[in-house]
Amino acid sequence: MNGNEIPLPSVPDLTVISEPYVAAETGVPGETPGAAAVTVPAAAPTPAASTVHAATPVPPAPAAPTSNRSSAGFKWFLIIILGLFLVCGISVAYYFFSHAETQGVTVVRMEGTMVTGEVSDADTIGSEVVGRELREAADDPMVEAIVLRVNSPGGSPAAAQEIIGDLEYAKTKKPVIVSMGDMGTSAAYYVSAHADRIYADPDTFTAGIGVIWKFSDISNWMEKEGYNLTVIKSGSKKDMGSTARPISNDEQAYAQQIVSESFENFISDVTTQRVIARSDIEDGRVIRGADAVKINVVDELGNLNDAIDGAKKLAQSRSKSSLPGLPS
Repeated sequence: MNGNEIPLPSVPDLTVISEPYVAAETGVPGETPGAAAVTVPAAAPTPAASTVHAATPVPPAPAAPTSNRSSAGFKWFLIIILGLFLVCGISVAYYFFSHAETQGVTVVRMEGTMVTGEVSDADTIGSEVVGRELREAADDPMVEAIVLRVNSPGGSPAAAQEIIGDLEYAKTKKPVIVSMGDMGTSAAYYVSAHADRIYADPDTFTAGIGVIWKFSDISNWMEKEGYNLTVIKSGSKKDMGSTARPISNDEQAYAQQIVSESFENFISDVTTQRVIARSDIEDGRVIRGADAVKINVVDELGNLNDAIDGAKKLAQSRSKSSLPGLPS
């Protein structure tokens, strides 16, 4: 012993006190009547010959801190967010690399007979559909140029005029190029003439500048079959165009007046938009793309990809010319 140890008398048994732990005070048995007893933890019974050093308080084992759990959860949250950003970045990069040939160019399709309204099927295209897509592309900051893909025999003059209004809006913001497929005639050419540039294939049917109004008469068949029709009308021309009777001379003259006025509006607009001799197109014939280039009905021969490339170049040229000090 080194002099600091206190021998304990041998006892047959030690009673374990299960009360809350209290730090024992040092003392010599028998010296101080009120000396505190030494408490021995139940998990470590002391042998009879053992000695007890001055008791040192032992703090209870700390519970698992909740801050560690919240920290781990936050780390996982950051990992998930970073993973999502990575996936989005890869997707965007893949899109741009896989669509490099059309990057910055939107293709709007005008295919089928043109009518007014919200119509789009295999045979018909509505002015509201084409117009909306033109305006959306014009307002999209990611779009540098628009290609209007035309494959239409024409349609109503009113449908063409509605689309022209939206096309002119688009032109105030970015280039609009027309690419013709099988055909771009009549009202379809009416629209196309307002584009910045027109591409067509050598055998594309184009032009067909003109207005037509057809009347059918099945009155002879009705008479033969014994089919009678009685018409009550408020004016002499109210049933003009009815198949139940032939058109009168007066009605024919009136129909010709409407057609002539519509045609004059049509051809005047086309020759204003493009430098085309009226005599080259006023007969209303369709013209092959290869011949249309010679009389300025079409600007250039080429397919859709050629039109897209041309749209890119035109957009780049305009972008440079808009910056001061840079050659256009």
